[in-house]
Amino acid sequence: MTGIGKPDQPRWDKVLFVIMEGLFVAWLVLMPLDAVRFHWSRMPGSLRVVGTLLLLGSFWLFFLTFRENPYLSPAVRVQTERSQRVISTGPYRYVRHPMYAAVIPFIAGTSLLLGSWYGLLSGPVLMAVIAFRAVREERVLRSDLPGYDAYAAQVHYRFIPHVW
Repeated sequence: MTGIGKPDQPRWDKVLFVIMEGLFVAWLVLMPLDAVRFHWSRMPGSLRVVGTLLLLGSFWLFFLTFRENPYLSPAVRVQTERSQRVISTGPYRYVRHPMYAAVIPFIAGTSLLLGSWYGLLSGPVLMAVIAFRAVREERVLRSDLPGYDAYAAQVHYRFIPHVW
C-alpha cells in the first residue's frame, strides 16, 4: 500500500488523489454533522441494519481484494521493481477493480448505519471521482502492464458485473 509521491506516479494521479482524499474527509465530517449534531436526517432503524450488512459486505470484499493482490497501491503505477503481473483470480475474476467496487457498499453502508441521508446523497460524487480515476488508471495499465489488454478482454466489467 505504498507508492504515493513516487516518481513513476503520474502527476494527474497525485492531484486526483488529493481531491479524492479531500472529498472523503468532507463526506466523513458531513455525516455526523447531519445525523448527530444537527439532526437533519431522520432514518428508520431498519435502514441502519441494512447499512450494517452493506458495510460488513464491503469489508469482506476489501479483505478478498487485499488477500488476492499483493500489488495493491493507492497510487496509479506499475510496480516494475516487483515484477508486477496481472491478477485474475478471486474477485478479479468478476471485475477489474474490486477495491473500487467495495467502496460502493462502503459508502452506502456507512451512510445508512450512521443515519445520514446527506451522506448517502453525496456518495455518488465520491464514486464519480473514483470511476474517473479507474478509467485513467486502465489507460496506464493497458500501456504499461503486460497482459492487461487480454485480461480486460476477458473480464468485461470495471466495478459491477453486468453493469459497468
